[in-house]
Amino acid sequence: MSKADFIERVAVAGDLSKAEAKRAVELVFGEIEAGLAASKKEGKYTIGTFGTFAVSKRKARKGRNPRTGEEIKIKASKTLRFRPSSQLKAAAGC
Repeated sequence: MSKADFIERVAVAGDLSKAEAKRAVELVFGEIEAGLAASKKEGKYTIGTFGTFAVSKRKARKGRNPRTGEEIKIKASKTLRFRPSSQLKAAAGC
């Protein structure tokens, strides 16, 4: 689902105009970003019955260039992970 589709569904479900739905969606996404930025020590941001966003670290490792087969070094990095709550899993039939 694209962001535009998501906004459309929020507008229909909430009986809102598309502009109001877009502002609401942008606010929610912005708050998730702000929550992650504020929780740098923990690296976690939990939203009640929705799930938990967490920043995890990847160690440096060796990989291969797919074109040449040459071994390359891949730098350490951070990535964002999402772990759904049990209620969200149940709603999705997982």
